[in-house]
Amino acid sequence: MFNKAAEKTTALLLLIGAPFATVFLITETVTDPVNATKLAVSGALAFALIFISLTFNFKALVSHYKTFLIFGALFLLFSVSAVLGSNSPISQNLYGSFGRNTGFVTYLVLLLISISALTLTERSSFQRIIWGLQIAGIINVLYCLWVIAFGDFIGWNNPYGNILGLFGNPNFIAAFLGMFITTILALVAAPTTSWTIRVIGLAVSAVAFYEIVDSHAIQGIVVTGGGIAIVGFFAVRSYLKSKVITGVYALSVIALGILAIMGALQKGPFTFIYKTSVSLRGAYWNAGITMGMDNPVNGIGMDAYGDWYRRARSEQAATVFPGPKTITNAAHNVVIDIFAYGGFPLLIAYLAMLVMAAIAIIKVVRRMQGYDAVFIAMATAWICYQTQSLISINQVGLALWGWVLTGALIAYERATRGGAVEESAAAGKGVKAKVKSSTGVISPQLVAGIGAVVGILIAVPPMAADTKWRSALDSKDVATVMAALEPGYLNPSDSQRLAQAVQLLASSNLPEQAHEIAIKGITFNPEYFDAWRVLYFLSNATEDEKAQALENMKRLDPRNPDVLAQ
Repeated sequence: MFNKAAEKTTALLLLIGAPFATVFLITETVTDPVNATKLAVSGALAFALIFISLTFNFKALVSHYKTFLIFGALFLLFSVSAVLGSNSPISQNLYGSFGRNTGFVTYLVLLLISISALTLTERSSFQRIIWGLQIAGIINVLYCLWVIAFGDFIGWNNPYGNILGLFGNPNFIAAFLGMFITTILALVAAPTTSWTIRVIGLAVSAVAFYEIVDSHAIQGIVVTGGGIAIVGFFAVRSYLKSKVITGVYALSVIALGILAIMGALQKGPFTFIYKTSVSLRGAYWNAGITMGMDNPVNGIGMDAYGDWYRRARSEQAATVFPGPKTITNAAHNVVIDIFAYGGFPLLIAYLAMLVMAAIAIIKVVRRMQGYDAVFIAMATAWICYQTQSLISINQVGLALWGWVLTGALIAYERATRGGAVEESAAAGKGVKAKVKSSTGVISPQLVAGIGAVVGILIAVPPMAADTKWRSALDSKDVATVMAALEPGYLNPSDSQRLAQAVQLLASSNLPEQAHEIAIKGITFNPEYFDAWRVLYFLSNATEDEKAQALENMKRLDPRNPDVLAQ
């Protein structure tokens, strides 16, 4: 039996904590305002949730969701194996590379959130997940609207020239707004929704879609179009109750989807969908697949894609398109990233969890008689996220929703067994589960607080290190800069930061200090191309050091005909 009081606290944390993690960022005291900050908040949320789940619902979790827990445990086990077997630094494996932060800790956080969502049993709890996503969506819509109308009041560097939302990237905000729109439409289409709410919902959706167009991110349009098509399918199926019409609609959507994919590949009537980034992704995907195939058991390590890209890219990618100077530290496909990180074992464990969520959706759809707005919103948002994850980079503020919905959908399927789910169940009927309300002396809130502290301590080091580095840069004091590069628990070393420091010190006419940090850089991560590059171009590097640096640059970038080209 699941503990009712614990579930209420879990649902409240998801309602408040998930959107907070999505929109939270810091700009003035860090160099990366988005990724490390969202990871710190998500860490607090994840451990608060899992502490509640394990304290009050451990037996029920094991009893009802043993298979998911096994695959989750295997995912963690294979992640640890990837970390231990990687040639890249352990701190990078744990916290991820700078500007990505998709290492072991991030995936641990996401998995814990997903597992905690399994403890939900009441309809109101699932509604709160959708409400949380919509809260984050409305905040982003308002912020983007302000930026379009009056300019950006957040003092961050925007190299894209488009709206960034609170994700720091036009692709991420476009994809998230697509998910947001589909959840609104799913609720708007419900028969019990008032016309006032429908008009407001459609108006907000229209503004959000305008912002997607303004972002110039095709993936946002793809996600929105796919989400609308899925909501439309459920509406046609529920209201018309005709298998023929539903089948024709489904086949039409599938045909349009195929044409859209062909258009992205520069074939068929929809070639306008194609962008150069599609070809870039092809090169990135190919490199990631090569990494996984060359390291099928342990992979290359968590978030080590950037260390391997140059040596894994094809001859075409290295010499013709996108060329030797175009590099990346992510495959722009989450599934391929995971395959590269941990080989087949990690990939299979990850896909198994997704398959369980997909099966849960199918089971609910098969027995659903009416229009279940909460389920449709969750299922559509989940499918939209998975679609986005096949063409884009993982980002904790966005990925959080994909993982929480994975657990929630599996829980929803179990909670609604034994009868059809109708929209009239909004008051709490139709989602039935055995629960208990007593918690004993220890309250879920107290347990959550302890978990949040533990989570912050685990997830905050990248943000703490970035804060220290930003402070050192602002001080313009050599001793402070050098001190900021000393590794520690709250100051894990980072390859990019070390390389940046070398260039900074060299340009400040401090060759001895630059040389010292350059040696630290190649010692810390000999798989990082730029660590060798900055050493090679130091004026006071010895001939032996230059020869060693050149040898390693050729090792790490074997298909580049001129590794020294600026």
